[in-house]
Amino acid sequence: MPHFVIECNQSIIERKKPEEVVQAVFDVANASGLFDVQNIKVRLNPYQYYLTANTQADFIHVFARIMEGRTTEMKSILAKKITACLVEMFPNVASVSVDVSDLEKATYCNKRMLS
Repeated sequence: MPHFVIECNQSIIERKKPEEVVQAVFDVANASGLFDVQNIKVRLNPYQYYLTANTQADFIHVFARIMEGRTTEMKSILAKKITACLVEMFPNVASVSVDVSDLEKATYCNKRMLS
C-alpha cells in the first residue's frame, strides 16, 4: 500500500521510457512522507485503443489508492505534486490528471493478511 496506477496512451511511453515515468511517480510518493518506501507500488498501463473527448489526444491519468486515514489536504497536496511532476515531464500533453482515493481498512485484504 499505496497503489499508483498510471494510465496513458501508447505515444506517451514512446516519448519517455516507462521506467522513467514509473520512477517519477514513485519518487513523488516517497518524498511526500505519507508512506513507507517499501510499501509504495507503481504500475503503468499504456493504451492503444481509447478516445479522449472523441479524439485520439494524448492523456495521462493516475489512480492513487491509499489506505484511509490521511486528510483531504494531504491527498490534495499529493495529487497536485504528482500532476506537477507529470506536467513537467510532458508539457505538451493537455490532459494530465490524478485522483487520490481511500481504500477502506475494513474491506481491503492481501495475502499477508490471511496468515
